[in-house]
Amino acid sequence: MTGVPHGLSRRRFALAATLLAAGCAAPHQGTGRPGDPVVLTLLSHYASGELKAALQGPVDEWNATHHRVKVRTKAVEFDDLLTTFMVRQAAGQGADILQPYCLWNGQLVRAGVLRPAPPEDAAEITRGYGAAAVGSASVGGKVYGYPTEAQTYALYYNKRLLRESGITHPPRTWRELEDTAYRTTRRDRYGNTLVQGFGLSTYDDSTTVGQTLALLNAAGGTFVSGDGRRTAIDSPAGRAVLDLEHRLVGRGASEPGVNVYKAFQSGQVAMVISAGWWTGSLKSQMGAAYRDVAVAPVPVPEPGDKPATLATGFMLGVNASSAHPREAWEFLRWLNTGRVRVGKGATVTRMSALQVSVGSLTGRADDMRTLLGKGGDPNLRPFLDALGYAVPEPNVPGAQQAKSLLRKNVEALWTGQQSVEESLRTIRRQVDQEVSRSW
Repeated sequence: MTGVPHGLSRRRFALAATLLAAGCAAPHQGTGRPGDPVVLTLLSHYASGELKAALQGPVDEWNATHHRVKVRTKAVEFDDLLTTFMVRQAAGQGADILQPYCLWNGQLVRAGVLRPAPPEDAAEITRGYGAAAVGSASVGGKVYGYPTEAQTYALYYNKRLLRESGITHPPRTWRELEDTAYRTTRRDRYGNTLVQGFGLSTYDDSTTVGQTLALLNAAGGTFVSGDGRRTAIDSPAGRAVLDLEHRLVGRGASEPGVNVYKAFQSGQVAMVISAGWWTGSLKSQMGAAYRDVAVAPVPVPEPGDKPATLATGFMLGVNASSAHPREAWEFLRWLNTGRVRVGKGATVTRMSALQVSVGSLTGRADDMRTLLGKGGDPNLRPFLDALGYAVPEPNVPGAQQAKSLLRKNVEALWTGQQSVEESLRTIRRQVDQEVSRSW
């Protein structure tokens, strides 16, 4: 390997290299002979808390019932996951099974990290999951893994704040979205904002890029062209989205510097577009106040427009350098297609049960309907419905850097550093340069 892998910061590269030098290599992999089982390593971001425990449960079940092949989990924090994949691969210490954020799949395939799914697995994935989940797990028309978390975006809103402003239903169009945002915004007598009508926030990708792309998809636009070689946001749909966000900030209904995650929980934001993973966090952290939270589809520009939103996700795939790909796919097939009983005569896959246990979804709509029909949180249903019309996040080789560039320019618009036209021109120039270089 020469230099720092593309898209990785020198700090993170140095961190991962230090960990490798300190002896964080993959464990010994056995030959599979009696008494010496194959040991597969699974590297994910399920590093702590309920996520770690949720994954360890089925892994322990596998290890207790399979003597020839064992699985050992390893995890790093999400912010270091891509770096760790790339650095371990370059050092010849890549894990057998990887759980990447699907945005990275194009980069990982181009770097020779991911192995295409065998035909029988590719057929099962294509048949068993929604189109958005299959698209996220595919690159260049080839399927590379089993979708795990499937995240769609929808509109969270505070029923109490809307009701107090005389609004009886969540917005369905952009005109209603703006009207609701302005009517629910509250300030004290000194002009300080008490409640934001709509929570645009520079806090992270989910609240900057995620909201923008969800609205862009709802307007019929796309971020990257179909061939993945140029940005497509400099379009009537893209201009309409940035105009909408610019008005919301300019008229004081949004304050981008506020951490929307904390502000929404404390009743200081009336509406925000975010992904389904947030539902579990809100439920556990808000306590009794969670009764005020409801979810609706992302509003569309005009009445009668077809619904659309953003879909993101993760998947489990096999390292192209694994010495035991057959065993790795065998485990993934067991985890993602093997079924467990959840009620009288009802069964779902192990991965679907795992994800719902932590407040998330998979792309298996039938499993989700079964699980959510047994007392699940009704606020997850709009995200489940969105699996049928969501647009997968572009995962071309330069996707991570393109996303970072989009975030930088959207935030410059929100903070008054650029106009809508300047933002569109800059996004087009910078992203086009990135994705064309990456192919």
